[in-house]
Amino acid sequence: MTTEKDIKIEQYKRQLVYYYNILMSVILALFGLIFTFIIPDKIMAWYLFGGLFLMVYTYLIVRKTYSVNVMVHSYIIIATLYNFYIMLAFWNNSIASFVWLIPIPLAAYVFFQRKYVFIYSIYVLLNIIAGYLISKSFSFKFPIHQPEDVRITDTILMISNVAVIALLLYFKDKIKRVEIYHEIEEKAQSTAIQPVPTADKAPFADELFDKIESVMREKQLYKDVNFNISKLSTEMEINSSYISKSIRAKGYPNFNNYLNMHRIECVKKLLNENDLEKVTLMYIYTEAGFSNQSTFNRVFKQMENITPSEYISSLQLH
Repeated sequence: MTTEKDIKIEQYKRQLVYYYNILMSVILALFGLIFTFIIPDKIMAWYLFGGLFLMVYTYLIVRKTYSVNVMVHSYIIIATLYNFYIMLAFWNNSIASFVWLIPIPLAAYVFFQRKYVFIYSIYVLLNIIAGYLISKSFSFKFPIHQPEDVRITDTILMISNVAVIALLLYFKDKIKRVEIYHEIEEKAQSTAIQPVPTADKAPFADELFDKIESVMREKQLYKDVNFNISKLSTEMEINSSYISKSIRAKGYPNFNNYLNMHRIECVKKLLNENDLEKVTLMYIYTEAGFSNQSTFNRVFKQMENITPSEYISSLQLH
């Protein structure tokens, strides 16, 4: 039975395939133009433009007919074989064409079960070994590329693959969030039907809280004056009630208390790093996410048991 989780993940996978096709179309077109006008190589140019046409044309035909998994399996197999000619053409000048193969195990990790990561990793390795053996056994009359030309293509190739890997990781993160969200819902439903001991729920609460902490610290969301639990829920794509329960399970009375903890930590860090003769206190508390001084003073006193001025004085004594 298809669940809401499966539908959402399928949507993200289709979006990934769509954006990947756009990205690869730009990359292939760029390389095709380079080998047409900058590094004259008619065979390579036609090969790249041909690959661009077949990729786009095929995608437009099959995107609504076949499942994402079928499309990706087919693409991984065909794209690896397509890269074989490019790999042989540059074998004596550069091994950077291997870089095209790096995203393939990652794509398998995003779309399929772990066993396919192993299978496609072996497939890529065999492809490289075959390229090595063929290049050693046969002599091909590929156009000779100058070192300056190879540097240009290698640089663009590296940048292109970083973009591809970033795209894969971005959507893998979105898919993972959906899985976490529905895992939380399933646990909540099972808890409602059959209560479980607190000890059994703790590891899951810890896992969610660790993710909340990671998002809060890495993105410094607390610096937004208007930040609230709804915005965090949207950012993480997790129901706000689960976020609230996880935070309370870690000993915080509510989300606002947790948010203010981060803001006060930020204030203390800024006070330690900055000279108050050069920056104002207003700059520091607004930088940490407080909208006005009265709120800042009240929260600081509540959480640190001393006033901001007393804390500043203690810093100056040291």
